[in-house]
Amino acid sequence: MPSSKEIYHPPVMVKEVIEFLNTEKGGIFVDATLGGGGHSEAILKSSPNTKVIGIDRDEEAIERAIKRLEPFGDRVSIYHAAFSQIDEVLEAEGVEQVDGVLFDLGVSHFHLRGDRGFTVWEEQPLDMRMDRRQKLTAKDVVNELSEKKLAEIIYRYGEEKFARKIAREIVRRRKQKPIETTLELAKIVEEVIPKKLWVGRKKHPAIKTFQAIRIYVNKEFEEIEEGIPKAANFLKKNGRLVVITFHSLEDGLVKKIMKSLEGFKILTKKPIEPTEEEVRKNPAARSARLRAAEKVST
Repeated sequence: MPSSKEIYHPPVMVKEVIEFLNTEKGGIFVDATLGGGGHSEAILKSSPNTKVIGIDRDEEAIERAIKRLEPFGDRVSIYHAAFSQIDEVLEAEGVEQVDGVLFDLGVSHFHLRGDRGFTVWEEQPLDMRMDRRQKLTAKDVVNELSEKKLAEIIYRYGEEKFARKIAREIVRRRKQKPIETTLELAKIVEEVIPKKLWVGRKKHPAIKTFQAIRIYVNKEFEEIEEGIPKAANFLKKNGRLVVITFHSLEDGLVKKIMKSLEGFKILTKKPIEPTEEEVRKNPAARSARLRAAEKVST
């Protein structure tokens, strides 16, 4: 399997991002989830008068983005931080207002095809940290939290109806030996969920459980709840906020936050979906949903 450093991850809904951010007029834009730098590259190419401030909490992502965006010189600044720290990043950059902010949420192909335990298909250590500076790992969650807490996490963040049974079995198994790898955890879930409900389907039965643990480990919802309102505060009048999500829980949360922002106009009554052509070229874009809002008063 290639390392995550070698994987090309095509950015999703690039045309729509450029359109809703309105980057062609130029200005300062924050790519709050820099990843491999694909969206930032498109923003920078859209006008010679654009500058991008990129934020990511994954050091490997930053390494890739630096290489990709090197041709743009000082039009790019990159920070190793969580996007909830956007206020600290902009203060360090000496920027008080920006023209647009992009969030491309969730786990990337770099993570799913890397070696950090995000996948249900490969034998890897149970890690799931997007930022390796943090201490908490998926292994800690699976082996140390109570049965009640595990069930709560799996149900809340994975919408898994077998959450209690899965949590009970995890606790039973870890008494015998610590659960240390992705395949060990995936096997436990496989054995809990009746085969008639998952055999023959494209998705692995443990995907919801893995999603739930990943969201908990990385405090993804807390980041969204803190980061989006902070970003909104830094937008100029007529500045744009664009958010791409990849599952219903994220989308619902983003919709709620956008509606709560004072002085903003929602530009997308319903989330924008990728075109059929994009999905054919990049199947990973299938579940992407884009929402946008514009600051109409200060």
